[in-house]
Amino acid sequence: MTSYSALNADRRRTELTELADGQVPDVLVIGGGITGAGIALDAATRGLSVVLVERHDLAFGTSRWSSKLIHGGLRYLATGNVGIARRSAVERGILMTRNAPHLVRAMPQLVPLLPTMGRAERALVRTGFLAGDALRRLAGTRASTLPRSRRIGAEEAVRLAPTVSREGLDGGLLAYDGKLIDDARLVVAVARTAAQHGARILTRVAAAELTGRSARLTDALTGQSFDVTARAVINATGVWAGALDSSLQLRPSRGTHLVFDAAAFGNPVAALTIPIPGALNRFVFAMPEQLGRVYLGLTDEDAPGPIPDVPQPTAAEVDFLLDTVNTALATRLSTADVLGSYAGLRPLIDAGAGSTADISRNHAVIDAPSGAISVVGGKLTEYRHMAEDVLDHAVAARGLAAGPCRTRNLPLLGSPANPGARIAQAPSALPSSLVARYGGEAAKVVVSATCERPNDPVADGIDVIRAEFEYAVTHEGALDAGDILDRRTRIGLVPADRERAAAAAQEFVGG
Repeated sequence: MTSYSALNADRRRTELTELADGQVPDVLVIGGGITGAGIALDAATRGLSVVLVERHDLAFGTSRWSSKLIHGGLRYLATGNVGIARRSAVERGILMTRNAPHLVRAMPQLVPLLPTMGRAERALVRTGFLAGDALRRLAGTRASTLPRSRRIGAEEAVRLAPTVSREGLDGGLLAYDGKLIDDARLVVAVARTAAQHGARILTRVAAAELTGRSARLTDALTGQSFDVTARAVINATGVWAGALDSSLQLRPSRGTHLVFDAAAFGNPVAALTIPIPGALNRFVFAMPEQLGRVYLGLTDEDAPGPIPDVPQPTAAEVDFLLDTVNTALATRLSTADVLGSYAGLRPLIDAGAGSTADISRNHAVIDAPSGAISVVGGKLTEYRHMAEDVLDHAVAARGLAAGPCRTRNLPLLGSPANPGARIAQAPSALPSSLVARYGGEAAKVVVSATCERPNDPVADGIDVIRAEFEYAVTHEGALDAGDILDRRTRIGLVPADRERAAAAAQEFVGG
């Protein structure tokens, strides 16, 4: 018997049938990224009945293509946007200490002081880091959670980022920001916590013909279509929102990352942070990640035209990232060192001419001509605040009988404070990689496994065990091998790894 928070094919089938039979939820949320999942959680914890539908899978779109950073808003402070900077710092603290301390940790960011960085530029970075410390204090986040910034010597800089250039190295500036183990895992945790509070989370269900109180839904697995009525309909489809609300004016921006073996960077423990020449407070980051990888990113490029399901990096972006990071490395990296790459599209609100890097990351809640409510813009760090804003609007506009927002102090599944993590008897020792990905649910992943060899890796050299693949299907709503490889785990970011683990993933979804 699975827990009420468990998402799986059987639960999906039952809840979709109930919805087709005429159930009328208070809130219908369209979009299974971090914004939609956050709205579903906020609505469910206010006592509202809520259904979330997603035409693909949880975290299928932009929410899995981020830098995996929970930004404190320093960049926005530098451009004068004090409001979003402060909110970002506050939301970062909430995630790190209350909502998801198991998924968000402090990440050291090292700016190496090399001869190419002039005195004025060094002073600007140091001033920015001090402003970041002030933001942290203003947000009420303790230094024990996010350490203060400081100047370090060359020896420590090399220890943190072993491949940094030693020639003329004058130490470094070290600061800290929030770091997700994985963005898609955050989306799944939020969605499952919403399910824990009664939300219906239905993937592979497309929505069309939105009005303020209805939508046409189609089950992608069976082809069945039906109309559903709700007291409020919310379009949270991000960069695809314009397909459901033609009145929206969005200007997508593409952010690209490259994936390396961590050994190519000497297995760093800090994010090597290189200022982009000529840009105010913009950096390229080489960030140590799970599965023994380093992600190098990111770009900010206009992405006009049709919105693809899976955006692709351009050759120019790859060259830009390599050229920038190589200015700080002792040994140059080339395209031969790149194991994989990914790109995501930011759903920015069209502000006319100018660089997409200068467009505000503020979100907007908009009443569509159809009567539906759309939310666009925003950023991953602020998903909880965005959800609260949307629900406050929906409750007022539709006269919904809802309690106050509860998400500020709500622990997500996997947080030690969430009761869903508790099991009767836990194994005495668990792999650190498992704990990093599942937090307090790590023991449950192993204990609930029924497969053969649950503790074996899914492929040689990959620190994901077979029990995780099973858990993705029985508890996390994975319906096919792609859901397992590309979102519940991030094995698929490296095509060669994906190929090696594909047979194991297929074993758990059948076919």
